[in-house]
Amino acid sequence: MSTTPATEPGAGARALLDRHRALAAAARAVLDRVDATTVEVAAVVEQDRETRVRAELGVVPVEQLGAMTDRNLRLRALVDAGYATAADLLGVPAATLDAVPGVGEQTARSVVAAVEQLAGAVRDGVPLRLEIDRSGRPDSTATVTLLRLLDRLLRLRPLVEPHREALTDYATSVAVHAVAAAPATNRLRLALSRRATRDRARRALAALDTWDATLATTGLGATIDDLAAACARPDAGSGALWDAFERRSAEFYTVLGSIVPLARDVLAARGMLTAELAERVAARPLDLSRMRVPLRGYQEFGARFALHQGRVLLGDEMGLGKTMQSLAVMSDLAGAGERRFLVVCPAGVLAGWLREVDARTTLTGHRLHGPDRDAAIARWRAEGGIGVTTFEGLGHVPVDGDGVGLLVVDEAHYVKNPAARRTRAVAAWTSAVWRVLLLTGTPMDNRLEDFVALVRLLDADLAAGLPRHLGLVGADAFRREVAPVYLRRNQRDVLVELPDLIAVDEWEDLSPAGEAVYRAAVASGSFMAMRRAAYLTPDPADSTKLARLVEIVADAGANGHRTVVFSYFRDVLDVVTRALVAAGAPVVGPLTGDVAPDDRQAAIDAFGAGPRDGVLVAQISVGGVGLNLQAASVVVLCEPQLVPSAEAQAVARLHRMGQVRTVVAHRLLAEDGVDERIVELLSGKQRVFDAYVRESSVAAAAVEAVDVTEAGLAREVVAMEQARLGYGPVWDELADEAGVTPPQP
Repeated sequence: MSTTPATEPGAGARALLDRHRALAAAARAVLDRVDATTVEVAAVVEQDRETRVRAELGVVPVEQLGAMTDRNLRLRALVDAGYATAADLLGVPAATLDAVPGVGEQTARSVVAAVEQLAGAVRDGVPLRLEIDRSGRPDSTATVTLLRLLDRLLRLRPLVEPHREALTDYATSVAVHAVAAAPATNRLRLALSRRATRDRARRALAALDTWDATLATTGLGATIDDLAAACARPDAGSGALWDAFERRSAEFYTVLGSIVPLARDVLAARGMLTAELAERVAARPLDLSRMRVPLRGYQEFGARFALHQGRVLLGDEMGLGKTMQSLAVMSDLAGAGERRFLVVCPAGVLAGWLREVDARTTLTGHRLHGPDRDAAIARWRAEGGIGVTTFEGLGHVPVDGDGVGLLVVDEAHYVKNPAARRTRAVAAWTSAVWRVLLLTGTPMDNRLEDFVALVRLLDADLAAGLPRHLGLVGADAFRREVAPVYLRRNQRDVLVELPDLIAVDEWEDLSPAGEAVYRAAVASGSFMAMRRAAYLTPDPADSTKLARLVEIVADAGANGHRTVVFSYFRDVLDVVTRALVAAGAPVVGPLTGDVAPDDRQAAIDAFGAGPRDGVLVAQISVGGVGLNLQAASVVVLCEPQLVPSAEAQAVARLHRMGQVRTVVAHRLLAEDGVDERIVELLSGKQRVFDAYVRESSVAAAAVEAVDVTEAGLAREVVAMEQARLGYGPVWDELADEAGVTPPQP
């Protein structure tokens, strides 16, 4: 750098310094705005935590502190002195308590320790949660303040952080050089200064001249002006904040979690992997420069796991953002030079994938499906990006293992049957592509063998080496065996801010008309007719299930909660839709398999933007897979499903990241009939799933594998109900032997 300044001492130097001081002050103000907001968030959270701790301790009488120590404490003296609860003692020093007559040093020190221990337990055990409250009550003010700060950071961080280093360098440099150049602002003062001072002033002027050139070349000056204008924008009002939080709560929580670590089990976030593997995964760099939104900590770990291991099954519980983790993997690989990626998914979520690619990344999405499929495939191959196709459409995409950096198979449980055509198509691709990521929140419905079939797509040797009788291995050993390819985290472990899920089984007695329809279905031996009978009465007013469903929807709507109604059967959905419309509910749907994927997404968008008492009616095989329905907080299952995961997946469309309300799931069940039989027979399936796939360990050394096919279950239930009601082969034989006519429905 030249030590001879282009700017002459005197007026020119004064103008130079004034200009850089003002611009540097603006740069520093931009950084201070972001950093001060960050500090303020931490302060608000800490104050809120202490308020909640004090409230919890406020219900603990002082007398109960004696249970926390084995010493004989003089607690009565503290009560007599006005200390009624543990909250009254929080922060009170031992010396103050020792001065209370009748307390003594031992009691004072023990009480202080007990209160601090209790407060610490409360701090660790109370998750940080933001709850919607538009009432304006004083207790909602802190939440509004926190939302305002987080909204500001969501707006400013993406603008400021890419320039933080340049802003810091410039502001720091100007602060140093402005002091050294100050004598040059006055010619006489500079002339009378010592030689060393004059030399420093000239070097400082030359440095500031250099910054002039840098600002012009890099555009940093204009950037500072733009950032200053962004920082000066007023914050959103409380109404707009509540709306933004309801739409984008996951983003709010992500920013919050980056400032104030949320209370969660680190092991849970790492999917119970071995410490050695978890450390290697965590150390793997992750390039998120092509992501438009930040990731949660456990999501970054999931992306690193997929990148480190190469071929994995990500089995995170529904609602934890498996799509986001997949996009993060593609973002990293794109940064490393990979050009093309392929996503295979059910038709119902294809449009959703393309929307996520566009909204969450800077990568280009290509729809490799529909009438323009061939042209889209050609563009994808030529331009690169993320190609998205369906299981049915995968066969039309030429297998190209060398040119595809990652194959993602969403809802991978669709390809657990090795004999199925779509499984063979996926297997051809998994054999050709080195990096493979299978996604499913329900990796095993009925049998452990289904899970092993997915493992086989990733690592045939690992699958072949698993013990033949997996039901006798025990869950811990099973999880250890598949750890190299399998990562699963549950909502309760990593989403401590996720509101509660309340499951309610609504048992209803059939009306006489409903009983007649049901008995006729049993006599005919039609399992599906038995499942639908409760709704298909000649007069809908005679359906007790339907009446309860209308009540649930009306109650939810009166409280401003949207509802989603699921059924397996289209004719049941038609009955439900007519009843809800007649009751005045704003209904969207029904969504069935006949509705095109894009139209489904449009209907869901309309539902989320519509009235707060709206109802979405959907076939569970359509709305229960791959769609985000967190605009609703009440879900009704019209009948029990034949696999536990179907119900869990449907509910998880609501109870997932982004949900800000407590979710209430109502399951409508009829007493003494097919519903009760199904619930009983399927309980074993859920236990096996929990032991081997959902949980990290169980105490049982052996668990019996359960294999209940839907056809087998149907035959068993029909036989049970026919026997209970006096129909079927057994009763026919008895009637023949007795020479009487068997009972008629």
